[in-house]
Order: sequence, then structure tokens, then C-alpha cells
Amino acid sequence: MNTWFKRLLAALAVFAVLAGLVQLNDVTKPELVNTDGRQFTKAVVTDVLRDNVQENGSRIGDQIVTLRLADGKEVTANCPNGLLFGTVCEPGMSVIVIASKTGSLASYTVYSYDRMTAVIAFLAFFALLLMLVGGKKGIKSVIALTATFACFLFFFFPLLLHGISPIFAAVITSTIVLSLTVWLICGPTRQAIAAGLASFGGVLSAGIAAEVFGRLAHLSGYNVPNIESLLFISQNSKIDVGELLFAGILFASLGAVLDIAMDVSAAAAEIHSQSPDKPVRELLKSGMRVGQDVMGTMAATLILAVFGGSLGTWVLDYVYDLPFLQLLNSNSLDIVIMQGLSGGIGVILTVPIAAGCSAFLLAHQRASVHETSPSQIG
Repeated sequence: MNTWFKRLLAALAVFAVLAGLVQLNDVTKPELVNTDGRQFTKAVVTDVLRDNVQENGSRIGDQIVTLRLADGKEVTANCPNGLLFGTVCEPGMSVIVIASKTGSLASYTVYSYDRMTAVIAFLAFFALLLMLVGGKKGIKSVIALTATFACFLFFFFPLLLHGISPIFAAVITSTIVLSLTVWLICGPTRQAIAAGLASFGGVLSAGIAAEVFGRLAHLSGYNVPNIESLLFISQNSKIDVGELLFAGILFASLGAVLDIAMDVSAAAAEIHSQSPDKPVRELLKSGMRVGQDVMGTMAATLILAVFGGSLGTWVLDYVYDLPFLQLLNSNSLDIVIMQGLSGGIGVILTVPIAAGCSAFLLAHQRASVHETSPSQIG
């Protein structure tokens, strides 16, 4: 096949994918609140007209401040004294403002401190550090992370709004993310195939374990804290919010499962390169030994990540000294247990799958080489 023809096919494939994504993202999103006449804009605090600091140093009530908007206009705004919204304004501070207009009337409220510079700088530092330490593979890792985020934003979320089952959409998205990541890092090799198959098997195992645990413990996606907002979305869209919890478990286990699958397959490939005549059973044992060394720490990493994400709930339960039966049977705690243990099961089962796939594929590669070796011909 000529080079120009291959390039043409690749260009057509890219065009078809982009056209499909544009069509997929043509969705209607329900409005949670009426946002007519409201917009967010950047501004700089020029003066504090009325402060809310008290004699004892505490802050009660709101600040009244003067802001200079991005277009240069000077306005007076209210700055709430809240932990979730608002901030403590000082002259020269960059803030985000909610501008609400009704007819000829306009009001301005400080939403938060402008964190865009800090967020972009931290992301850039992370990407730069990954590329400096990882070299070419670090650059590929940055591309893989960007592609992963794009898959969530432009593929997974639109699928939900088109009425696709969240679990099914999560399986498809996970498969794409796994394929892209493994291909970018390892290339089209047998190691990549083994890691991809093992990762998919581990993620699927985590999802099945979560589903079984949910059925046995009578847990569903309707037992989550923000269910009221999710129910509003389900009533005004095609999203099945009951499956979002289990779809999230698939994504939560994806990173840890992919990590251990890559470790085992890479170790097996290295052993095979040093000892090409090593039998399948020995390759399997070597892969299992490597996986066993990594498995415990990886499962602990996943469970600790889930624990850290719900630390506020754990602290409240501990401080209030809630009864054991209440804790063990609370929806919030059982969901955390389900997330941690299901992901851990996926990590554990990834080890034998990765070791088995690596041993089989590498041994098959050796057999293919021997069959086509010149010494075996004639």
C-alpha cells in the first residue's frame, strides 16, 4: 500500500472521528436555575467601601467594594462572607464577579477569588515536571492525560445526555482511554496488548464486584448525598442517575489497574528480552511475583485515595462517636467501602490476568520467531 494512500486513509479516519464527535456533542442541557441575564466576568478590586471585620477580628456580614471590570467599567459590588462563595476583598485583588441584569437594572456580586492563574501555573508545572523526569514517555503521558480528559468531556458526558447507560458508556470510554494510553506509552507491542487486556479485565472486575456488593447491601446510585440535584437532571434529560455511582467506580479504579498491569507486563517483557527461552510457566511465575510485590501497595493506594476523598465524613463520624451499628449501616460509609474494596478487587485480579496474558503473548512471539528463523528452514 502506497504511503500517500495510507495518509489519505488516516486523514479520512480523523475527519470521520471529528465529525462524529461534533454530532455527538450536539446536545441540549437542562438548566438547573434560571441564568438569563447572568454572566461571570473578571474584575479587580479598587476600593473597599464598607468592611465587615469586627473588633475581635471576626467577619460578620458582607463587604461593599468597588470593582473595575474587564472592560474598564467601575461598579459597586457586594462580597458575601461565606466559606463556599465570596472572599475577603482587598484593593488590587483579582476576583470573579456575577453580573446579573434585569432590564436596565444591574447588580454585581463577588463570586470568588480569581484562581485561573494558579490553576494554569500548577497544571503547567505538573506537565513540565512529568516531561522532564519521564523524557519521551513523559511527553506521551501528558498527551495521554490530555486525551483522557477530552474523552470524558467530549465523549462520555454527551453519551449520557443521549440516553446511553452510564455503565455501558463508562466501559466504552475506559476501553478508549486504556487503548490510547497503552498505545502511546508502549506502542503497538505485545506488552501493550497484554497490559490493555489486563487493564480492561481489572476494571470490569471492579465494576462487577461493585454491582454484586450493591445488590447484596441494597445500595444504589440514589443513596448519594447530591441525589436531589441529580434527580432534577434525570427528570429533564435522558441520564440514568442510578448508574452513575457504579460508572464512577470503573473510572476510579482505572488508574490503579492500568498502573499494575503496566508494571507486570513490563517486567515480563524485560525478563523475556533477557531470557528469550524462558518457558511460559516461568514467565507466568515471574509476572505473578512482580504483581504480588506491587499488588498490596497499589490496593492500599486506591483505598487510601477513597478514604482521603471522604475524610470529612470520617472525621464527623469519629467526633460524634456514632454507634457501630449506625456507622456500618449508613449509606455514605457503605458506599465508600464499596468503592475502595471494589477497586481493590480489580487491582488484585489484574495481576494474574496481566501475568497470564504477558506469558502467553511473549511465548507466542518466541514461537513465531523460531518458526520463521533461517536455521529452521530447509
